[in-house]
This record gives sequence, C-alpha cells and structure tokens, in this order.
Amino acid sequence: MMLETERLLLRPWRESDAEDLYRYASDPEVGPIAGWPVHTSIENSREIIRDVFSAEETYAVCLKEDRRAIGSIGLIPPEQTQVAAPPTEMEIGFWIGVPFWGRGYIPEAVREIQRHAFEDLGCTALWCGYYDGNEKSKRVQEKCGFTFHHTEEGVDCPLIGDVRTEHFTYLSREKWSSYRLLTSFGGIRVLAPRLGQQVF
Repeated sequence: MMLETERLLLRPWRESDAEDLYRYASDPEVGPIAGWPVHTSIENSREIIRDVFSAEETYAVCLKEDRRAIGSIGLIPPEQTQVAAPPTEMEIGFWIGVPFWGRGYIPEAVREIQRHAFEDLGCTALWCGYYDGNEKSKRVQEKCGFTFHHTEEGVDCPLIGDVRTEHFTYLSREKWSSYRLLTSFGGIRVLAPRLGQQVF
C-alpha cells in the first residue's frame, strides 16, 4: 500500500533503499535517542530493511519529487510494544533524517498515518511514546493531537543496552474525529482546526 500527503509518499521499504537509509540512520543524532543503534554499513541497513522494515504497516517516508527514503513511519501492533492494549489499538513509531528536521514532514506523515489507522484499519485508539530527553518527538506528538497518558521508569532498551524512562501518549478515535471537522473549499478538503504545524 502507498499513502500520500501534500508533499510526501509513504510507501513500503525496498532493499534498493539501503544506501539512502544508511545515509540518515548512520547519524548518531537519529537512532540512539529513539532506542536503536546507528547503522554501521549499507549492508547493515539492507538487513534492517529485510528483517524489520518489511513488517506490515511500515513505510518509507519519501519526498514526492524523487521518491527517495528520508525517514520511516509505521504502525506497531500492541503485542510488539510496551503498551498493554487491545488489538484495536496500535502504536505509531517514526523518525526522519537530520537534514529534513524543521520542515514539518513528520507531523504531515503522522497525520496521514492517523487517518489510515482510524479510517482504513478501524483502530479505536493510537499510542505513541518517547524516551526522556527526546523533546522533538514529544512536540510532534503534542502537535498531532496525542496527550500524555503515563510514564514508565526502568524500561529496558535492549537494542542500546540501557534502561530508560519512557513517556506514553494516547489519542482516541473520538478525539481525533473532533479535530477532523471537514469543510470544503473549491473541492479541496481541509482540516479545521488543524492538528498543529511543523516541528521536524
């Protein structure tokens, strides 16, 4: 499946994306704060695409102009997360390469994933989370309608090999719908009020 926003395409990952993935995932500012280690080679990135990013509902974030991967976003089923949630609730995970921070791409992608989860997949709620100190992720979640739910201390972070404090946020379908007061101007659907402006 491919999802589309004004500026982005969200498409399945391909092994041919390995070089682009390595370019951004090898930056130490990206992975460790989100709980995963830097990629060490193009082949390492290719393995991640095969073994991790091949999961259902995991998408490469691409600019429409060239369709090259600049980040990743996906929906994670509850049995694969830290959250004890029913099957109708999923968690959103995301990241984007440093050169694309500050342009609003991740909030744009998150809003489309929210729409897809609620409208296409029938989810009743979505979760998101961030480790202590990841202020960029926290702001994205706030601007996309997520609200604080709870904090867990002593969370094992096995890919990094440490223990962290993690904050969880939550968005119900009802709350999301309240933001989706759709109006039409010249055939163009818009959101009012908007879920927030750019962070990344």
